[in-house]
This record gives sequence, structure tokens and C-alpha cells, in this order.
Amino acid sequence: MSIVRHLQGRVALVTGGGGEIGAATAAHLAAMGAAVVVIAADIADPAAVHRLFSTAWAEFGQLDILVNNAGVGVFGPLTALTDEDFERAVAVNLRGVFLACRQAAPRLADGGRVITLSSSATALTLPGYGLYSATKAAVEVLSRTLAHELGGRGITVNAVAPGPIDTAAFRHGKTAEQIDRLRKMSPLGRLGTPTDVAGAVGLLCQPGAGWITGQTIRVNGGQA
Repeated sequence: MSIVRHLQGRVALVTGGGGEIGAATAAHLAAMGAAVVVIAADIADPAAVHRLFSTAWAEFGQLDILVNNAGVGVFGPLTALTDEDFERAVAVNLRGVFLACRQAAPRLADGGRVITLSSSATALTLPGYGLYSATKAAVEVLSRTLAHELGGRGITVNAVAPGPIDTAAFRHGKTAEQIDRLRKMSPLGRLGTPTDVAGAVGLLCQPGAGWITGQTIRVNGGQA
């Protein structure tokens, strides 16, 4: 079934487009008609993020959608994590979103969209996920606040919080039993896919989603 090209003439920037979820999201937005910008950049570096947005603006002179997808998984009991683990998680998952939003805000067209990837792990308090979930909870608060700051221009800001998504990064270090247990947590009886997440992002980018803002949309197959 063909995808309706609701985003024809729009420009979208997707951070972390080299990962499986980012690539699926970029492809989905492109199929919806958007011109999609995916450029390699250290999202935790203010100068690199400035160059990223400046390059995109120089090329297109327009920005309608920002998808903050770049992130890093840092897991383990809090007592076992190092200072370096903490700095890495906060730098990418929180500072990176802050920097991208700061660069995007003055460039976004009225009626634009900001979508940030969070995680359904924030609602589960899983052992070993404390630091990761804390950074994701922080960007949910940032998103809700930014929704109020940009709402006067018709710009919506939301977070998408996936559950277990079947990617190489998700499967790394997990046993078959652990993966099966997570699969069974969903009433649908399966893991999510990158295209499931991309579809949710696409829905929030459609013109008809202009009344949805300041929300966290859990894309987890009913897991929690």
C-alpha cells in the first residue's frame, strides 16, 4: 500500500540517521514526501551541531521537522557505572537533544514539528536501566516545556517512547530467554520493529496531528 505524501515540500532533519530506527524514520519521512537531511555529526558537540544545522539551512533554506533520534544505551547497576558512563549518557541523550532543539527553534517554520525519541523504559524502572531511563525522562520534560515555548507559532513538540525494538543493538548481550520474555510482555506477542517507530513519528508529522503537542506517545505494543 502506497504512503500518502502528506509532507511534500517539507524539510526534515533526523539525527542518528545511521542507526536502524533512524534510517527507518528517514526513509518513512522521505516516502511521505519530505526532503530528509541525514548528516554525520557529534550530537553532543555544540560546534558540530551548529555546523549540522547551518549546512542543512544553506542547502535547503527551510526546516519543518526535527527528529531527535540520536541516542546511546548505557546500562548497568548504578553502583557499577563510572563517571565516564554518566558523562556519555548525559552528553548524547540529553545534551544532544538540548543542542539540536536550540539550533532548530529559530529555524523551524511556523506549524513545524519536533519529535524526540524517549523510551518506555522510563515507566518500568527496570534494574540496570536507571541512568538510561533518567536521561530519557529528562528529554520528555524538555519536550513538554518546549511545546509551551514554541506553541505560539503552531509548532508541536512530542516524544515517542518505544518499547523493545528488534534491532542489533537491542539483541546485543541478551540471551534468547531474555528476548523471549520481553516479547511476551506485549499483548501483541512480538517485539517492535524500526518501521513501527518510524510510523509513529510519521503520524505526528502529518498536518492532521497539529492538535497533539506536549505528549509522550508510547510505541510499545501495549507493554506498559
